[in-house]
Amino acid sequence: MSGWLIGALLFWLAAWAMNVGLANGRFARRRWVRVAVPLLFGVTVLVLWEGVVRGLGVPGAILPPPSAIGLAVWRNAALLREDFVQTFLKGALTGWAIGSVAALLTAVAVDRSPFLQRGLLPIGNFVAALPVIGIAPILVMWFGFDWQSKAAVVVVMVFFPVLVNAMEGLRATQPMQRDLMRTYGARYGQSLAKLRLPAAMPFIFNGLKIAATLALIGAIVAEFFGSPTRGMGFRISTEVGRLRLDMVWAEIAVAAVAGTTFYGLIALAERAVTFWHPAQRGG
Repeated sequence: MSGWLIGALLFWLAAWAMNVGLANGRFARRRWVRVAVPLLFGVTVLVLWEGVVRGLGVPGAILPPPSAIGLAVWRNAALLREDFVQTFLKGALTGWAIGSVAALLTAVAVDRSPFLQRGLLPIGNFVAALPVIGIAPILVMWFGFDWQSKAAVVVVMVFFPVLVNAMEGLRATQPMQRDLMRTYGARYGQSLAKLRLPAAMPFIFNGLKIAATLALIGAIVAEFFGSPTRGMGFRISTEVGRLRLDMVWAEIAVAAVAGTTFYGLIALAERAVTFWHPAQRGG
């Protein structure tokens, strides 16, 4: 057995023992432990990955080691930054913002109109079931090859998850609470602002977090069907054809960091807005 593989296994065993000790020890409920345990686990996965690939002599065209991926990120930082701006900031983030705002406004309109409740939601369920690989080429032909078509794909992907969650949230208040607002003579707008929207916030943030994970996927997949010579999806499809798997994994790493950071920011905003919710107090 190769020294790389033996070293990786020994490191894994040591990290596993340390993680068990931290998770079950007297400091288990400390905030720094809750950060250290998944961080140590992630480092362990990378070390084991490196050891297995090098120890077994896996070709880089099949699976490059993390060190090669990190070197590709370092050497192509400017290119990766350009792809990040094109795909995430322009395509995914713009589409997520437009789709989410449109879904929230539509949820309020649907809440006021029984006709829309019966007519729009079944259509929404149908559109939400459409595969992105089917609608992406159509929207690329409609909106062109630049980031606008990718944002349009993202809008379609995020609109209905946010809409459905927002609708569920607006219905989450109890009948007694709504009757009390009517007893006080509150108009619809006052009831919406002071009762129903605050109660719907946990549902809305749930939809926004689901949409955040879909947005980057949609933008990257849409770039497979037409893009200018930049973007994460364009780079992945191009570098796969050239068997530069280290660059492909570098793009995947950037996308994973961007998506995780975006999701984390939404979760922080949720914690600040819904601090009163039992789930937040219990965390």
